[in-house]
Amino acid sequence: MASSRAVPNLAFRRLRGRRSPAEFAAAVRRSAREIGEQVACDARYIGRVESGEIRCPNYAYERVFLHMFPGLTLADLGFAAREQVRGRAARAPAGPPPAAQITIRNDEESDVLRRAFMTSGTATVAAASLGLGGLAGAGLGTIPAPRAGRTFGETEVEAVEEAVRRIRLLDDRYGADGLYRRAAEPLRMAYALLDSGTPARQSTADRMQAGTGELALSVGWLAHDSGRLEDARSHYAEALATARVAGDQALEAHAFSNTSFLARDEGRFREAVRAAQAGQHAARQLSSARLLALLTLREACAWAGLGDRAACEQALGRAHALFGRGPCDADPEWMSFFGEPELEALEAQCWSALGDWPRAVRHARRATALQNPHFTRNLALYRAQLATDLARSGALEESAAAGERVLDLLGEVQSSRIRAMLVDTVRILSPQRSTPAVAAFLDRRAALDRV
Repeated sequence: MASSRAVPNLAFRRLRGRRSPAEFAAAVRRSAREIGEQVACDARYIGRVESGEIRCPNYAYERVFLHMFPGLTLADLGFAAREQVRGRAARAPAGPPPAAQITIRNDEESDVLRRAFMTSGTATVAAASLGLGGLAGAGLGTIPAPRAGRTFGETEVEAVEEAVRRIRLLDDRYGADGLYRRAAEPLRMAYALLDSGTPARQSTADRMQAGTGELALSVGWLAHDSGRLEDARSHYAEALATARVAGDQALEAHAFSNTSFLARDEGRFREAVRAAQAGQHAARQLSSARLLALLTLREACAWAGLGDRAACEQALGRAHALFGRGPCDADPEWMSFFGEPELEALEAQCWSALGDWPRAVRHARRATALQNPHFTRNLALYRAQLATDLARSGALEESAAAGERVLDLLGEVQSSRIRAMLVDTVRILSPQRSTPAVAAFLDRRAALDRV
């Protein structure tokens, strides 16, 4: 919550000019993509900067702002010196003992750790660096656990929102297997805070509902990707219930998207169709063509699972038309993964389910070629899909080569989903061991299993 002593950042406000906060936030996100950064900038963040609540941006935002306004310094942008802000953040307020707290890091510390764990090589270290493993240290803030007569406020809401961003960032890089158990505790605490009472401001209550639901979906996805499908179903149902109670259509659409994906993976294709269609119904008033495109792709994949080629092709056509409208400010933050590579990958899955291997291979190739190497997990996933489709199409050496490239990433990415796809590739290729490239891939895969 902004301090009563916060000084409005008039310099930053002048730089925004006649653009609305939402338009300026969109420009910030575009600039971040230009330099390979990821920032979850929205109109509310711009408002916090202009009000003086954010006195100095984290390192990621600093790089983006200096890229947007070459030749200017942070001081020119109206920000305080980082050392001054860091000095204040290091003095933690008094509170209950550590056992009764969950922890978050300030913006600067979060970004330092992000860059550190990006090169650490293990999901375990990365999860601990996020505060999901119980680490404590300098620069940590604290959120008191709910107590009698006390409810949550802006600080607690921001901690929940930050936990969601960190989990997504780690999953993009490392996959879910090493993160799921550590992520369950922040979710438990978020629901405890939500149950502690209603804050004075309805906007704070709404954000806590939305943040907790998104956290449930993030934790559910970690369960889903690590093969804990019953746990995933439970978390997705929690999020859907939270959305319904709050009347939050954006959260409801997200919950139905994940539920459809899970139902398809479980072989419950008609349920997957219904969930995808329910998500589209919830999303129609949200002005995000990209969200509708993703939900329509979920429907297409479900029709493919049912073997209904005509219905699948119709849904794919609608999805491409929606995707072609382009991104907009109404696109949810969680959809940062959904670009052209994911569109191609999901279409590849449709043709694969329908047994049309040439088309599946064509789209899987596009997905791997277009994917930003920064998103290591998705790159490994797309390559695993390509390896399987190539194997089924009879392109044995190419399949083995694609499989080798997946193995190159498995030391960094921990995903049961990807390992299961490789098992499928191994099963198809095993009878073709007489091909040298296939034998080399199978031997390397077996050696990794023994480690």
